[in-house]
Amino acid sequence: MGQTDYEYRGMHAKYWDLLRGDTSRWDDRPFYKSIILESGQPALDVGCGTGRLLLDYLEQGIDIDGVDDSPEMLAICREKAQKLGLQPNVYQQKMQSLDLPRKYRTIIVPSSSFQLLTDPNDATEAMTRFYNHLEPGGTLVMPFMLIWEREDKDDEDPEGWKMTGERARPEDGALVRRWSRSVYDIPNQLQYGEGRYEIVRDGEVVESEQYPLSLETRSYTQEQAVKLYTEAGFTDVRTIKGFSPSHEPASAEDTLFTVLGRHKEA
Repeated sequence: MGQTDYEYRGMHAKYWDLLRGDTSRWDDRPFYKSIILESGQPALDVGCGTGRLLLDYLEQGIDIDGVDDSPEMLAICREKAQKLGLQPNVYQQKMQSLDLPRKYRTIIVPSSSFQLLTDPNDATEAMTRFYNHLEPGGTLVMPFMLIWEREDKDDEDPEGWKMTGERARPEDGALVRRWSRSVYDIPNQLQYGEGRYEIVRDGEVVESEQYPLSLETRSYTQEQAVKLYTEAGFTDVRTIKGFSPSHEPASAEDTLFTVLGRHKEA
């Protein structure tokens, strides 16, 4: 893949973990683990990135592989794994062209990564690929977020830029800042965005990297997400409120919901 074929590159990949901070208490971590333990192993982490969930689960003895389309994120994942004494099976592939050597009992697509597929044909193909990579009775679990309903514009500057992250770089204390601004095509449920990263030392920007405006995500209603599952052949499809441990059904007002579906039994 060429550089333009994947989104997470450059500073976006390099400082991904730093700007995310401590994710050990995120609700999705125990949620996905419980699904894997219930549905079975092996599991596949689609959009595994730098290994936030993948490496944690591997440390706990879970049989899980990872796939991501960014070679830079996967390089970071492998480096982290080496320090932990782990040897994960990770693959550089796109969701819509998934072609892995084995099938899985559970596939997770965390962090609303499925919504990065803005082309409906790609989304349909990815669902087919997920289905074909599951064993009979296996589970696909994916969260969805209605992004524009979650935006807070109070702290934007006049040009629409919003600081969405700031952390001190451990090696030298320089500040790493992430800025972003978005444009929403609400009737078509699309988000366009652009980003900027800055390295600030002694109050001066000493390095920066700009990401131009591009089509970033597609949102789905609960009905649309369920339809994706059923049209791909999944059964027992249900929506859950956020990452509810008790699998509380999602309500119409929920802007973050998770969908589960099962591969049809043989």
